[in-house]
Amino acid sequence: MNNFQELSSIEEIEHFIQDNLLAFLYITQPNCSVCHGLEPQITSILNKYPQIQARKINAGTVTEIAGRFSVFTAPVLLLLIDGKEYIREARIVQTDLFEEKLSRIYKNMVD
Repeated sequence: MNNFQELSSIEEIEHFIQDNLLAFLYITQPNCSVCHGLEPQITSILNKYPQIQARKINAGTVTEIAGRFSVFTAPVLLLLIDGKEYIREARIVQTDLFEEKLSRIYKNMVD
């Protein structure tokens, strides 16, 4: 995965989650420097876990995302397994701790 594909409606998001056992959402805001700076690091981490399907959502465009996932800041990283939230990281993300959590869950799901 080189870049996140973007979902542009709440319906697309719901279908994406329903269609993928391991669904990752990267929720951003326009003009968010933290969002833009963190994205390549998260992309690099997710490249190690090929069965996780990842998408990006611009909360400025898909305003319903705030209510659907209780998002009050950006960026927000969500890992959903079979539609249930397993990982949530927001704003300041420690990538090493995020990867540890992700690795542990991924090994249990895939192995």
